[in-house]
Amino acid sequence: MQAEYGGQDDAREWLRRARSNLVRATEDSRLEGVAIEDLCFDAQQAVEKSLKAVLVRRGVAFPRTHVIFDLLTLIQQSGMEVPGGVREAAVLTPYAVSARYPPLPLPISPQDYTRALELAERVYRWAESLVV
Repeated sequence: MQAEYGGQDDAREWLRRARSNLVRATEDSRLEGVAIEDLCFDAQQAVEKSLKAVLVRRGVAFPRTHVIFDLLTLIQQSGMEVPGGVREAAVLTPYAVSARYPPLPLPISPQDYTRALELAERVYRWAESLVV
Protein backbone atom coordinates (compact mmCIF):
# COMPACT_ATOMS: atom_id res chain seq x y z
CA MET A 1 0.00 0.00 0.00
CA GLN A 2 1.47 3.32 -1.06
CA ALA A 3 1.29 6.26 1.31
CA GLU A 4 0.11 9.47 -0.32
CA TYR A 5 1.47 11.95 2.15
CA GLY A 6 4.58 13.45 3.63
CA GLY A 7 3.54 14.56 7.10
CA GLN A 8 1.33 16.75 9.25
CA ASP A 9 1.29 19.64 6.76
CA ASP A 10 -0.14 17.28 4.18
CA ALA A 11 -2.92 16.31 6.59
CA ARG A 12 -3.89 19.96 6.80
CA GLU A 13 -3.77 20.22 3.01
CA TRP A 14 -6.11 17.22 2.64
CA LEU A 15 -8.43 18.92 5.11
CA ARG A 16 -8.21 22.24 3.21
CA ARG A 17 -9.24 20.47 0.03
CA ALA A 18 -12.05 18.67 1.86
CA ARG A 19 -13.29 22.07 3.05
CA SER A 20 -13.20 23.34 -0.53
CA ASN A 21 -15.41 20.46 -1.68
CA LEU A 22 -17.76 21.04 1.24
CA VAL A 23 -18.09 24.74 0.42
CA ARG A 24 -18.80 23.90 -3.22
CA ALA A 25 -21.39 21.30 -2.23
CA THR A 26 -23.09 23.92 -0.07
CA GLU A 27 -22.72 27.18 -1.96
CA ASP A 28 -23.03 25.93 -5.53
CA SER A 29 -26.57 24.78 -4.75
CA ARG A 30 -27.57 28.43 -5.03
CA LEU A 31 -26.31 28.72 -8.60
CA GLU A 32 -28.69 28.25 -11.47
CA GLY A 33 -27.92 25.28 -13.66
CA VAL A 34 -25.81 23.30 -11.17
CA ALA A 35 -26.68 19.60 -11.30
CA ILE A 36 -27.66 18.01 -7.99
CA GLU A 37 -25.47 15.02 -8.79
CA ASP A 38 -22.44 17.33 -8.96
CA LEU A 39 -23.30 18.68 -5.52
CA CYS A 40 -23.45 15.12 -4.20
CA PHE A 41 -20.09 14.37 -5.84
CA ASP A 42 -18.56 17.30 -3.95
CA ALA A 43 -20.12 16.06 -0.71
CA GLN A 44 -18.59 12.62 -1.30
CA GLN A 45 -15.23 14.20 -2.07
CA ALA A 46 -15.38 16.23 1.15
CA VAL A 47 -15.87 13.00 3.10
CA GLU A 48 -13.17 11.12 1.22
CA LYS A 49 -10.57 13.86 1.68
CA SER A 50 -11.52 14.38 5.33
CA LEU A 51 -10.92 10.70 6.04
CA LYS A 52 -7.65 10.76 4.16
CA ALA A 53 -6.58 13.74 6.28
CA VAL A 54 -7.21 11.64 9.40
CA LEU A 55 -5.20 8.76 7.94
CA VAL A 56 -2.32 11.09 7.09
CA ARG A 57 -2.41 12.57 10.58
CA ARG A 58 -2.21 9.07 12.04
CA GLY A 59 0.60 8.07 9.65
CA VAL A 60 -1.49 5.35 8.00
CA ALA A 61 -0.77 4.54 4.36
CA PHE A 62 -3.78 4.24 2.10
CA PRO A 63 -4.41 3.25 -1.52
CA ARG A 64 -5.93 5.44 -4.17
CA THR A 65 -9.61 4.79 -3.63
CA HIS A 66 -12.98 6.48 -3.55
CA VAL A 67 -14.49 3.77 -1.36
CA ILE A 68 -15.38 5.45 1.92
CA PHE A 69 -15.95 2.14 3.74
CA ASP A 70 -12.36 1.12 2.98
CA LEU A 71 -11.00 4.39 4.39
CA LEU A 72 -13.13 4.02 7.52
CA THR A 73 -11.84 0.46 7.94
CA LEU A 74 -8.24 1.67 7.76
CA ILE A 75 -8.94 4.28 10.43
CA GLN A 76 -10.49 1.66 12.69
CA GLN A 77 -7.61 -0.76 12.05
CA SER A 78 -5.22 1.97 13.20
CA GLY A 79 -6.85 1.75 16.63
CA MET A 80 -9.19 4.71 16.41
CA GLU A 81 -12.88 4.45 17.21
CA VAL A 82 -15.02 5.91 14.43
CA PRO A 83 -18.36 7.34 15.59
CA GLY A 84 -21.46 5.75 14.09
CA GLY A 85 -22.53 9.06 12.58
CA VAL A 86 -19.25 9.21 10.68
CA ARG A 87 -19.49 5.58 9.53
CA GLU A 88 -22.88 6.39 7.98
CA ALA A 89 -21.05 8.40 5.31
CA ALA A 90 -20.07 5.16 3.57
CA VAL A 91 -23.40 5.45 1.72
CA LEU A 92 -21.93 8.36 -0.30
CA THR A 93 -19.42 6.19 -2.18
CA PRO A 94 -21.61 5.83 -5.30
CA TYR A 95 -21.49 9.60 -5.81
CA ALA A 96 -17.74 9.33 -6.47
CA VAL A 97 -18.18 7.86 -9.92
CA SER A 98 -21.68 6.84 -10.96
CA ALA A 99 -23.20 10.26 -10.19
CA ARG A 100 -20.59 12.05 -12.28
CA TYR A 101 -21.52 10.66 -15.68
CA PRO A 102 -24.80 10.18 -17.47
CA PRO A 103 -26.95 8.26 -17.33
CA LEU A 104 -27.56 8.15 -13.59
CA PRO A 105 -28.26 4.67 -12.27
CA LEU A 106 -30.97 6.15 -10.01
CA PRO A 107 -32.32 9.68 -9.78
CA ILE A 108 -30.94 11.83 -6.94
CA SER A 109 -33.60 13.64 -4.95
CA PRO A 110 -33.29 16.89 -3.02
CA GLN A 111 -33.55 14.75 0.13
CA ASP A 112 -30.58 12.65 -1.05
CA TYR A 113 -28.58 15.84 -1.52
CA THR A 114 -29.55 17.18 1.92
CA ARG A 115 -28.47 13.89 3.52
CA ALA A 116 -25.17 13.89 1.59
CA LEU A 117 -24.46 17.42 2.74
CA GLU A 118 -25.30 16.61 6.38
CA LEU A 119 -22.97 13.60 6.32
CA ALA A 120 -20.17 15.58 4.66
CA GLU A 121 -20.42 18.32 7.27
CA ARG A 122 -20.40 15.78 10.11
CA VAL A 123 -17.35 13.93 8.79
CA TYR A 124 -15.49 17.15 8.06
CA ARG A 125 -16.07 18.47 11.59
CA TRP A 126 -14.90 15.16 13.07
CA ALA A 127 -11.76 15.11 10.93
CA GLU A 128 -11.05 18.75 11.68
CA SER A 129 -11.14 18.04 15.42
CA LEU A 130 -8.47 15.37 14.92
CA VAL A 131 -6.21 17.11 12.42
CA VAL A 132 -6.05 20.75 13.47
